[in-house]
Amino acid sequence: MAERPQHVPVLLNRVLELFAPAITDRPAVVVDTTLGLGGHAEALLRAHPRLTLIGLDRDPQAIELSSARLAGFGDRVKFVNVTYDRIAEAVEDLGLSHVDGVLMDLGVSSLQLDAQERGFAYSRDAPLDMRMSAGTGQTAADVLNTYPPGDLVRILRDYGEERFAKKIVSSVVREREREPFTNSGRLVELLYAAVPAATRRTGGHPAKRTFQALRIEVNEELESLRLALPAALSVLGMGGRLVVEAYQSLEDRMVKRAIAAVSVSRSPQGLPVELPGYGPEFKLVTKGAELANEQEIEENPRAAPVRLRAAERIKEAS
Repeated sequence: MAERPQHVPVLLNRVLELFAPAITDRPAVVVDTTLGLGGHAEALLRAHPRLTLIGLDRDPQAIELSSARLAGFGDRVKFVNVTYDRIAEAVEDLGLSHVDGVLMDLGVSSLQLDAQERGFAYSRDAPLDMRMSAGTGQTAADVLNTYPPGDLVRILRDYGEERFAKKIVSSVVREREREPFTNSGRLVELLYAAVPAATRRTGGHPAKRTFQALRIEVNEELESLRLALPAALSVLGMGGRLVVEAYQSLEDRMVKRAIAAVSVSRSPQGLPVELPGYGPEFKLVTKGAELANEQEIEENPRAAPVRLRAAERIKEAS
C-alpha cells in the first residue's frame, strides 16, 4: 500500500457543517471534484454512513493514494480520473440524474505541493514541471523557454497579478538565450534580482506570483474552472449544495460571479411580482467569502489564503 503523506484538510469542520443539511440521515451522493489525498472525502464518509462519494482527480497519483486511504468504505466510493470540468459526464456515466453535494477545493493539492519532484514549491530547488496530471502536457520549463515575451508578460500579469511582469520577462528572455531553464532554483534567483527590495519586504516571497501564474498556465486552471462551475451547479438536485474553497483572487472572483448569477431573479426590474420560471435557482448559504480564523491558520498554515463560498439549489433548472 502506498504511504500516505500528512494532510490537514482546510476548513474541514465548516465544510462538514455546510453539507450536513443536504446529506444527513438519508442516502445521498457528494462529488469531491478535487479528491487529492482524500481528507475531506474521508471525513464526509465517516460522518454520514449512508453517503456515497464520487471522487474526481486529474492526478493518477492522487487516485492511487486516496483509493488506499478510503478502501475501508468499499463501494461507497467511486473514483474517476478526470479534470473537474467533466463532472457532469462523470455523474451521468455512473447512472445518476443528480447529486446532493459538490465540493471544489481549488488550486494545488498538498500531495502536489509536497512532492519535490513536481516543482510546485519555490522553497526547494526542483525540476520546473508543475503539471497536475503527472507526465502529460507542457511543463513550466516549456512555457518559460518557448513562449514569446508578450505572452509571458500577459500570463504573469493576468494569472499572477505581478506588477513587475515586464521586468521579470526581460530577465527570463535574456537568461533563456544563455541557457534554457530546467530547475526552479535558477528562476527563484532571477526573481529575487528582478523584484525590488521594497516589494520583497512587504509583498511576500518574490516567486509566489510568478509560480502561481506558471502553474495556472501549465494546467489551464482558469479555463477548467470556467467550465466546471456551471457544470457543478447543473448536477445538483433540489436542496443540493455547492461548497467551494478558493485560494487566490482570480478563482474566487469566478466562483463569486458564477453563484451570484444563479442566485438572483431574472424577472425584468420594476415588475410587482416574480414572473413564473424567472426566480433564482440557488440561494447563497455563506455571506460573502468566509475566511479561516487565527486558530485554523496556526494549525494549518495553508488555510491562510482560503476563501470559502457555498450555495444551495432552491428551484429546479428551467
